[in-house]
Amino acid sequence: MNEQCKTIRKRILLADDQQEVRDTIKLLLRLDEHTVAEATNGREALEMFTQDRFDLVITDYFMPEMRGDELAANVKHLVPSQPILMLTGSAELVDGFSTTVDALLRKPFSLVDLRQAIARLC
Repeated sequence: MNEQCKTIRKRILLADDQQEVRDTIKLLLRLDEHTVAEATNGREALEMFTQDRFDLVITDYFMPEMRGDELAANVKHLVPSQPILMLTGSAELVDGFSTTVDALLRKPFSLVDLRQAIARLC
């Protein structure tokens, strides 16, 4: 088990450019009492990551300024063991997603899907 994920309540960095998506995911994460920090794009998320510690990074793939795979590569460069969950609505990415992410969820997903992905990573 990853040392960063031993706590039940996790500090999660959530990067998605769509406010309504962030709000929905944040609501789901808070049901399990996780603390959520929000970023509107990959560049903002990377800046937040360098200034704080997170148990998990959840990122959308398609975002302005820096895509999710670029964010993941930068995060892994800084902390190779950092768990990263990527979200995507693109079917093509499901089969060949980046090796810099630890798990991928295809949108739309359920609360059960999200919880299972977090449990696998943490």
